[in-house]
Formats: sequence, C-alpha cells, structure tokens
Amino acid sequence: MDRTLRVVAFSDTHGFRPWHKIPDGDVLVFAGDMTMHGRLDEVVKFNELLGRQPHPYKLIIAGNHDACFETHLDESRARLTNAVYLQDEAVTIQGIKFYGSPWQPVFRDMAFNLPRESLRAKWERIPPGTDILVTHTPPYGHNDRTFFGRRVGCPELLEAVKRIQPALHIFGHIHEAFGQSANGQTVFANVSACNLFYMPMRRAVVFEIPLEGKK
Repeated sequence: MDRTLRVVAFSDTHGFRPWHKIPDGDVLVFAGDMTMHGRLDEVVKFNELLGRQPHPYKLIIAGNHDACFETHLDESRARLTNAVYLQDEAVTIQGIKFYGSPWQPVFRDMAFNLPRESLRAKWERIPPGTDILVTHTPPYGHNDRTFFGRRVGCPELLEAVKRIQPALHIFGHIHEAFGQSANGQTVFANVSACNLFYMPMRRAVVFEIPLEGKK
C-alpha cells in the first residue's frame, strides 16, 4: 500500500470555533487569521482549540487580522503552546518540507502588509524543494477573486510558486474564493473556514500527500 501524509487544512476562523468537527490526520495546517482583533487573549483561545485536536503535528501561520504576531511576536509565539508557528520558516515532517509565511499585498491598515518589491524579497526566501507552501494571501489568479469580481492575489507570489513548484499551496484570506485550482505542477487551495460574512460555514480540507521516495 502506498504511504501518504494526511494533511488537514483550514484558515480564517476569526475567533470562532469551526462549524464542523476537524477531521483527523497527520498534520493540521492553519493558514492565518485565527483572531478577529489581533489580541493575545484570542490567541490563547485558539491555542485551546488546537490542544483538543489529535493531530501529531500542527503548523500555524498568522494573517492580516493577527496583528499581535507582527507587533509582539515573542509573546504571541509563547501562547501557541500546542502548535509550531512558522514565519518565513520551514519544517520537514516525514520527508515533506513545509514553508509558512504570513505576508500579503497592502490591504487596508492591517498586519503583515508589504509593497510589491518587499513581497518579492520575502518570497525569494522560500527554499527550493518546498513540497507544501502555506501563505495567508493567495497568489494572483488562483482562488483570489473577491465578491466584486476583482482578483487580489499576489503576482510576485505566483512567480515564486511557478519557480519552486510545490505540490500544494495552501492559503486563505479571500473568504468568498474558497476552493481549489491547479496549473499542472501545483494544487492551489483556499481553505477559508468563514464565508464573506465572517460565518464559519466550511469544513477543513483534507489532502493525501504521497510519501513515496521520502525519508
């Protein structure tokens, strides 16, 4: 039987508990916006939710609502005792390399905003051989269309994904663009739990990642 790594992914809970039970798996991935107001007490509540999940590995990045991770990084990390927080960092699990980053194109006056040139520099840090990329922002053209029809994903991130060719790119941010697409090398997955009206209506998404040839 072929071995797989069962990855369970969701994002954008904004302080709400997920509407449905989170499926079991090997790795739980959260792609940002655990809070609504970016407060440390909200991080504590999210950490309690994570502590009730059975997954052996839990990987978290921040999003534009999670301002405390930008302004008080050490204090925020310290409150995530039930997960590994990734901020421009990689971790390898059963031979699968994950890389997480919270940055995004400028969006209102919120956390982790950067202009395009600064974003390009951030994405250049994504290491070759990354199997699963986790960002908060979508790349341009993949599950990034707003309710008003505008695409708001990051073009520089799309360039990086085309260069690195991860098997899976997990993100959130644009609630109404929940779903998946692909370009032949990479599966793109917007896993936002909340809908446009900040109601947590969607289930976490499960991916079976082949481990053939991985150590």
